[in-house]
Amino acid sequence: MGSKAEKAREDARLRALRLIEARPRITQRELASELGISLGAAHYMLRALMERGLIKLRRFSASQNKQGYVYVLTPSGITEKAVIAARFLVRKRAEYEALRAEIDELAAELDASGAPSSEQGCN
Repeated sequence: MGSKAEKAREDARLRALRLIEARPRITQRELASELGISLGAAHYMLRALMERGLIKLRRFSASQNKQGYVYVLTPSGITEKAVIAARFLVRKRAEYEALRAEIDELAAELDASGAPSSEQGCN
């Protein structure tokens, strides 16, 4: 995975797939709100997921609202979600380790300089 934009798109796709799996009756408006994107972007994302065969759109007949739809992850969608989640986890663990190393380095510098640490209540 290359650029920041590609990673951000993949992260949004993972979040969308997770939301759809957890809440199949989610509306495009709710999805957009949850993802922090525009309604148009949510519509575009859902269409792209359908075109890639990751989700299917089905009407739910038990609803009084005959316009109601359910988004269903396909077997490919479930696999894609797992693959993206694995990459996400590897990336976030690396970020965590880098941040942890930076924190440890800064703490060591503060200890060596005798400066009060945030745990000692410096303001």
